[in-house]
Amino acid sequence: MWLSWDLMVYFFLAMTIVSMYRIVVGPSPADRLIGLNLVSAQVLAILVIIAAKEHLSVYLDVALVYDIFGFVGMLVITRYLLQKGER
Repeated sequence: MWLSWDLMVYFFLAMTIVSMYRIVVGPSPADRLIGLNLVSAQVLAILVIIAAKEHLSVYLDVALVYDIFGFVGMLVITRYLLQKGER
């Protein structure tokens, strides 16, 4: 394999840091929400890569729970922003 596991983890970590820019600077709440969703997906990818590298299924369980909480969190934030916009 020409890509090492560590290189992929570092790549996703770097992209997560770059994506944090959208969360901090995003001109609108929608941009911040998209940035947060992107960071969540990248952290999920890092957890799956570590699980495959270390041959530990516990990381996959953590990734699944993390993904569920991330999805519910996105729904809560979206609902809050919609209610805030109606006022």
